[in-house]
Amino acid sequence: MNYYPTTSTMFGFMGAIRFVKEFNNNNQQNDTVAAIRNGKEVLLQAFNWESHKHDWWRNLEKKVPDIAKSGFTSAWLPPPTHSFSPEALLNKMKIHKVRAMADIVINHRVGTAKGHGGMYNRYDGIPIAWDERAVTACTGGKGNKSTGDNFHGVPNIDHSQNFVRKDIIDWLRWLRNTVGFQDFRFDFARGYSPKYAKEYIESVKPIFSVGEYWESCNYRGSYLEYNQDSHRQRIIDWIDGTGQLSAAFDFTTKGILQEAVKGELWRLRDPRGKPPGVMGWWSSRAVTFLDNHDTGSTQAHWPFPSNHIMEGYAYILTHPGIPSVFYDHFYDWGNSTHDQIAKLIDIRRVQGINSRSSIKIIEAQPNLYAANIGDKISMKIGDGSWCPSGKEWTLATSGHRYAVWKK
Repeated sequence: MNYYPTTSTMFGFMGAIRFVKEFNNNNQQNDTVAAIRNGKEVLLQAFNWESHKHDWWRNLEKKVPDIAKSGFTSAWLPPPTHSFSPEALLNKMKIHKVRAMADIVINHRVGTAKGHGGMYNRYDGIPIAWDERAVTACTGGKGNKSTGDNFHGVPNIDHSQNFVRKDIIDWLRWLRNTVGFQDFRFDFARGYSPKYAKEYIESVKPIFSVGEYWESCNYRGSYLEYNQDSHRQRIIDWIDGTGQLSAAFDFTTKGILQEAVKGELWRLRDPRGKPPGVMGWWSSRAVTFLDNHDTGSTQAHWPFPSNHIMEGYAYILTHPGIPSVFYDHFYDWGNSTHDQIAKLIDIRRVQGINSRSSIKIIEAQPNLYAANIGDKISMKIGDGSWCPSGKEWTLATSGHRYAVWKK
């Protein structure tokens, strides 16, 4: 979802930080799936819903050494606005070998002037000054019908227009090659055909991309249904539509996990004995997470239960998939939570767990879930008592309602 609900994050800052020094691109990675193949990514969402109220760039700049030391490979940053700080931040991240992920909001864009039908569907007087042809017919413009779902209340961009795609690609190349963002996060990815995300990735070659394909899980009233196969299939179809070049946030795992930790841990094994989210079907493209700036933070649209946060991280940081940690949990919830999450990331790294690691689910009872990952880690969450058999296992870390063992 859009980090700034009332401003045009897309392109709006293009002129604001043109002073950013051009990065040396001699060694730029041209293989857009290298990070996906590597499978060792651990992401940090490095902002929350309130970040725009603060001098966030300087705040993050101070934290870069800790972000690197903690094992994060990429940090998803808020849309940069009128500030001199992004240059210093991205340079410091480059020194510490943490990639910067840009928040790419290209589904909707707030207009600057009224046009066709008295709607704010023109972009006069700003960089990339489009007219009404750039806005879909279903959201008040003169463009074609949307190729995805509408984001209501704001003009939606018509990606079927050649001039629109050319301008977007030029802008993305500027972000990638001049500003220095190496990774992309596509906001509201269900708003336009994934074939356009594929075109943008192929044209600009970010190292790693992830899409926000957020649809509601399958509920019966307020009860979350056990079978979420159709939900995860829709996310997988989007990944396929990008030519498999992008990962996607695993909203299926989030929805199931946050119900499971409340005493329904049986939910964490699907009928075929696999993890029940996107992770269980296509782990190398599944970005697992507990919360983001929309679901948690002060928005709290769909928050993970706060008294089960460490159980959640014990699950996603030991399992296959590409885990993502939320800023609030890591930096605002106190040193204990920070250190427990960092310890789990370190165990993942030392034990060689990656996005494709094998998994054997051993227990999935109401109050006990236990699994063996890659035959290198065993873990359990819940109140139930369990430990792996065999003297080769030693306790690596433990906390409230979770424990992890290593070989």
